[in-house]
Amino acid sequence: MTRKLVYFLPLLVVAVLLGFFIVGLQRDPRELPSVLLDQPVPEFALPGLPGREPPLTEKADLQGEVVLLNFFGSWCAACLQEHPVLQRIQDEGLVPVHGIAFKDQPDDTLRWLKRHGDPYDRIGYDTTNRIAIEFGITGAPETFVIDKAGVIRHKQIGPITDRIWAETLRPLIEDLNEG
Repeated sequence: MTRKLVYFLPLLVVAVLLGFFIVGLQRDPRELPSVLLDQPVPEFALPGLPGREPPLTEKADLQGEVVLLNFFGSWCAACLQEHPVLQRIQDEGLVPVHGIAFKDQPDDTLRWLKRHGDPYDRIGYDTTNRIAIEFGITGAPETFVIDKAGVIRHKQIGPITDRIWAETLRPLIEDLNEG
């Protein structure tokens, strides 16, 4: 009996590894699960950038209407790639776009916005990066769709492209605005 087990054990190990491989191939590597999905926005109150008040707080600014909350930084090349799309989203007027500047100096952020345009209704300045940690930010840019009740409904990792806006975010926001 043990002799059969010795031959069977490698086959079992290969079968288990093959199962993990098959399951892994069916997942989108760009999608990282977020424990915050379908959860209320973490509580925070961030100061506005100097000369760019008012501040940004979750209770006053992220409830009552569907919003996009975008984490960005002037140091971030992908944020610059995404920036024209955020401008077009803001110009459409479908959803307010709020930003949180993190891992950045206020003067750098203000210069970057002046040079490239400012698509944000409000910008909070995360001086300690505590809010980025609470949101589970792994890099920039990252954007959240937040519903009228202040609940996170989607997390976009990486830049919003025209395609992502048209195929994913816009339909979701339209659905949330109807509900």
